[in-house]
Amino acid sequence: MWGGRFSGKPSALMLKFSESVSFDRRLAVFDIQGSKAHAAMLAHVGLITKKDRDAIRAGLDKILREIEAGRFRWNTRLEDVHMNIEQALTKRVPAAARLHTARSRNDQVATDMRLFFKQTCAVLQAKLHGAGRALLAVAEANRDVLIPGYTHLQRAQPVPLAHHFLAWLEMLERDHQRLAETADHANWCPLGSGAMAGTSLPIDREFTARALGFVDRRGRPRVTQNSMDAVADRDVFIEFASACALTGVHLSRIAEDLILWASAEFGFVALPDAFCTGSSLMPQKRNPDACELLRGKAARLQGNLHTLLALVKGLPLTYNRDLQEDKPPVFDSFDQTALCLDVLAGMLADLEVNAGRCAAAVADPALLATDLADYLVRKGVAFREAHQAVGAVVRLAEQNSVRLDRLTLAQVRSVHPAFASDWTGMFNLRRAMAKRRGTGMPGPVQLQRQLTRWRRMLD
Repeated sequence: MWGGRFSGKPSALMLKFSESVSFDRRLAVFDIQGSKAHAAMLAHVGLITKKDRDAIRAGLDKILREIEAGRFRWNTRLEDVHMNIEQALTKRVPAAARLHTARSRNDQVATDMRLFFKQTCAVLQAKLHGAGRALLAVAEANRDVLIPGYTHLQRAQPVPLAHHFLAWLEMLERDHQRLAETADHANWCPLGSGAMAGTSLPIDREFTARALGFVDRRGRPRVTQNSMDAVADRDVFIEFASACALTGVHLSRIAEDLILWASAEFGFVALPDAFCTGSSLMPQKRNPDACELLRGKAARLQGNLHTLLALVKGLPLTYNRDLQEDKPPVFDSFDQTALCLDVLAGMLADLEVNAGRCAAAVADPALLATDLADYLVRKGVAFREAHQAVGAVVRLAEQNSVRLDRLTLAQVRSVHPAFASDWTGMFNLRRAMAKRRGTGMPGPVQLQRQLTRWRRMLD
């Protein structure tokens, strides 16, 4: 493919060192799509005949069927997916020698990867949708269960368990949106940029863009506007890896909640046996390995993002061979994120909630200390003063080794005279939840609105 410039052949070691077909062969379907569109464009502008176009298309279709059946023989001496397919095609279809007219492997691989990102973003969005549906199902099934919410990993205020699940859904929805944005950024066709300065031949880049689906919502072609940037740009790679890394962070945080809740100390949930393992030594153990691996995968996804950032940070325009290494971290990010989302959906489908343990945990009246401060505020006490007074009441209960709601009226009035005989009414959980009516709050009215909203979004 470039031997005319050289008098000697590359060493076997160099061939082994420089090949990428061992990992970029997974781009074959996109490479063939690009080649078929490119051949159609060449025929459209008269650079090849329609007969040659049809022969090239038929040959590419046959090669794709062989690849999908596992019968295609990949050759590392041909370096990459592009040359493997082109060489195999040229042996069968002599007209294929004209296929590389007006293109370079630089714009070819850039096009392949943008097609890859458009597809994989859609795949991950579908898997996020599946995980979201599993989350919604467990939220709806446990809408009446209350648990303590936590700040600083200390019990803070009561919330419906469903409200906590819907918080996870908000995280996953942002991941879904980021992938949509990444797919949109990928939706620009670089084919026709050549090695970095386009071509002097009369090609029609807009024709190719339409053929490959690089169009806006109105069907207008979207082609990259600078031939140098088109082959050097790796922003979409980084955006995709970033979206995967942040999804991984969200899954890790979800996993950490589940690990805590499934522990004997909490006992709020039981993870399904299918996603737990035992111990090789301790027969009583039931380890949340799937959740722990979700935490571990998050670190791996962050590593892939860092690899890409480091890869491009010092590269001059335009293409540099370093960029061959941009694909393994992207492929891995896709594979691992897809797997993690399937695992989350699988775990949630059979998650069991221990309503009794949740009720016991949320029964602590100290969880409603803020509601008690609000009680004083409604009686005209400034919040800072009310906060101070309730803090003193909590300390008084601790000193007397009684629950907060077991203090006498005389005791609490000794702290602040605004306390009246109705002060213990603040410890009614259902009443406390019903008071939380504002948008985004965990009260029953808002919870129902959010469940309806998510049911509509995920339907």
